[in-house]
Amino acid sequence: MILKGQRCAGRRLQPWLVFLHGFSGDLCEWQEVGQTLAEFPRLYLDLPGHGGSAGIAISAFADMDALLLATLKHYGIAEYWLVGYSLGARVAMFHACQQPTGLQGLVVEGGHPGLAESAARNAREAADREWATRFRQQSLAEVFDAWYRQPVFASLSETQRAALVALRSQNNGATLAAMLEATSLARQPDLRAALRAVSFPVHYLYGEYDSKFAALATQVSRHCHAIPAAGHNAHRENPVGVATALARILRLEIKDTL
Repeated sequence: MILKGQRCAGRRLQPWLVFLHGFSGDLCEWQEVGQTLAEFPRLYLDLPGHGGSAGIAISAFADMDALLLATLKHYGIAEYWLVGYSLGARVAMFHACQQPTGLQGLVVEGGHPGLAESAARNAREAADREWATRFRQQSLAEVFDAWYRQPVFASLSETQRAALVALRSQNNGATLAAMLEATSLARQPDLRAALRAVSFPVHYLYGEYDSKFAALATQVSRHCHAIPAAGHNAHRENPVGVATALARILRLEIKDTL
């Protein structure tokens, strides 16, 4: 079993850029940014429960990691960077902490490294269980309207919120609920120490209006990049800013081959 992906060609000697979207997104989410990095071969993936991978279910982060490894092998990807947003960032961080052969770097946008306190885990588990129930039982337009009114999305205008609700309402509520439960932050290990021990570069992107993840960024990496005029979903709100930051990171880290 592999995840559905879309490949784009680039220079043969460059590492692949593998893009992982956020919760309720799909493989199209990163393409506006990715197309500006045409010198790199690129792979955009649908996570389980989403898009073309909606029929794939997992039960734990270890399952997700095994599925990602199988997908990379299927596409013949030996050397790569992972670029992930939110849920995709958490999947990418977990994968990076296994220190897989071939992973050369990690770029995280708005990803939580994990909860350290059991009380916080219990609270998050209860909250995600409630959201999962709503995704299974209510109309997606209704659930996503509430979802995008959470404090982390406070920078969204009403027009931006309405556009996201309309876009995300095309999903399958039951498969989203299953993925939300399987990859709940309550079930994710605290990855801070493991991320500090990896041998490859780790960079963190966050929107300048996203105060929560601006604070978390410094707990993940020494290399933190504020994206101007953006909130939590920086690559959607300011794709040019994120593309510019990514290009700068890759020039710095892969300068010998560019």
